[in-house]
Amino acid sequence: MEDKIIDNELPDEELLEEEIAEEIDDVDTELEDEDDAASEYNDSAAQYAELEDALSEANDKYLRLFAEYDNYRKRTAREKADTYSNAAAKCIETLLPVIDSFERSLEAECSDDNFKNGMSMIFGQMKDFLTKMNVTEIEALGAEFDPNFHNAIQQLEDTDYASNHVCQVFQKGYMLGDKLIRPAMVAVAV
Repeated sequence: MEDKIIDNELPDEELLEEEIAEEIDDVDTELEDEDDAASEYNDSAAQYAELEDALSEANDKYLRLFAEYDNYRKRTAREKADTYSNAAAKCIETLLPVIDSFERSLEAECSDDNFKNGMSMIFGQMKDFLTKMNVTEIEALGAEFDPNFHNAIQQLEDTDYASNHVCQVFQKGYMLGDKLIRPAMVAVAV
């Protein structure tokens, strides 16, 4: 085109149209390249957002699974401790009538001192076993009546004890740690 202008000739309309079309194509190509770059950027941003959402969801699932496992572990440990405690309580509860019988037999008259001493030693061993198992006797006589630890089977008037206090013990009560094994069977002063 410059050559034609230098020769003082006017360019052909067709040539001008062709050059304009080429320049328009070049501009369109540049715009398409920019659109492709913008589209790639938008695609990358969308992919990044999708990956971020997937990571967040996976992290949430992990945290929930970890919390569920931790709760399971604590629950099974608690159940195991409760099972042991319940089994020990049941065993000791079964043994208590034997201890009651030993106490009554030691209170009975016996002419054979060797026999009585042997029974006392066996009873001492049973008491030591209860102590090792953390079994304690419920203090009842003279204590204020507590329905959580005492089973009142009788009310007595004219006693030396204050009202609502245990005045007689028929059967001793026992605790295993903080757990009640057997309440004390008592009479309460009115």
